[in-house]
Amino acid sequence: MRELNRRALLNAGAAGLALSMAPGALAQRKPGAKPPNILFILADDMGYADVSCYGRREYRTPAIDRLAAEGMRLTQAYANSSVCSATRVALATGRYQYRLPVGLEEPLRGGKLGLDPSVPTMASLLRGLGYSTTLIGKWHLGALPEFGPLKSGYDHFWGFRGGALDYFDHMGPTGKPDLWDDDREVTAPGYLTTLLGQRADQVIRAEHARGKPFFISLHFNAPHWPWEGPEDAAESARLRAKPGGGDPLPSFDAGSLETYARMVTAMDDEIGRLLATLDAIGAAEDTIVVFTSDNGGERYSDTWPFTGKKTELLEGGLRIPAILRWPAAVHPGVCDQVAISMDWLPTLLAAAGARSIDAPAPDGIDLLPWLTRAREPEPRTLFWRYHNMAQRACRSGDLKYLRILDNEFLFDVVADPLERANLKERRPEDFARLAAAFRDWDATMLPIDPDAYTDGFRGDELPDHFGIRQSVTLPAAGD
Repeated sequence: MRELNRRALLNAGAAGLALSMAPGALAQRKPGAKPPNILFILADDMGYADVSCYGRREYRTPAIDRLAAEGMRLTQAYANSSVCSATRVALATGRYQYRLPVGLEEPLRGGKLGLDPSVPTMASLLRGLGYSTTLIGKWHLGALPEFGPLKSGYDHFWGFRGGALDYFDHMGPTGKPDLWDDDREVTAPGYLTTLLGQRADQVIRAEHARGKPFFISLHFNAPHWPWEGPEDAAESARLRAKPGGGDPLPSFDAGSLETYARMVTAMDDEIGRLLATLDAIGAAEDTIVVFTSDNGGERYSDTWPFTGKKTELLEGGLRIPAILRWPAAVHPGVCDQVAISMDWLPTLLAAAGARSIDAPAPDGIDLLPWLTRAREPEPRTLFWRYHNMAQRACRSGDLKYLRILDNEFLFDVVADPLERANLKERRPEDFARLAAAFRDWDATMLPIDPDAYTDGFRGDELPDHFGIRQSVTLPAAGD
């Protein structure tokens, strides 16, 4: 791996407009050709190996496996954060979430914050290119009346605004209903995963009939808690009836590997439904389908060969499955280029024909040159921070700097994906270089808000986290 100095590290981690919109093989699209449709499927809390094409052994995911077989499967994809709403800020804006106050929440939990409607988003920019835009499923970027999907570029919305929803009664953590058709509360009996798939199917058919390119964000709740498969209506009622008040949905006395399997395979069934619809209406060839997750896995997730979970900057909290299928332009294969959630905005805009972005320069990059094999994988530098446990991380090339509380590490995450061999004393210059690069980058972001919500697992919740007491420790000034 080539050596990079601190300035090069920082520049590589904050790519400007020219790099992010670098033309790939798609620059040769014929003038006047119709832009591709885009179906962006986002799972919630799905770990790297939670689908069989990434290694899950306990069950099969044939629809997602089909996407991988017919598209490009990324092996080094990262989430922008190890919790959901922070990653969704980066996904929507193409920039590090730490540039906006809402992105400092880990995750967003009520209050008056949200995604500022004046901020350009993937949806608003694609709408400016002539796309119809629809969000189906989870929003989690702020509440009415100030914030919402219709204020941030979506023409239509059918789903829920909060961070989680019961799969059967469609109540949020506070016990209030949270299902919406645009800005109108609705009721719809049925299992949530199935309802979201059915609605996406209807929108695909309707938009195809209109003849206008569509951008559909399908943000499933699955496999996020509550741990309820399609036959678990009784479990839904049990959770809602639990004594003691508080939020019953993330209950630590619920779930199993079998339940988790049924949740994931129910989502896979709906993805299969949509792939069959694209085939039936003749739209599969020139429809981009992306499948990925908002962060690493939670309790019943498989993160092998990584350690760590959601809320942690270990690889298991950040590494995610990511697949892009586009038969008209991308040949099937495996892509080893390092990627991150905020890359999807410049990538999909480039695929839609944009040659510039009327917005702040993305921090993400256009992945099409690598997805189309026009370029070989290249070293890249990415940064993360997480308030709980004072976590910081910087990956540069194969090396990763990691800090948790006062403990600091240097790992080669390619040779040692489990993050076991701490190289900070064997490679002191590399350790100092990456630690300094993190500090330089961090100085360009909004400072940590000590009043922002943050979350993590405690030892009384998960026994493999023994000794942890939900500690939030701010680093010393200048760290």
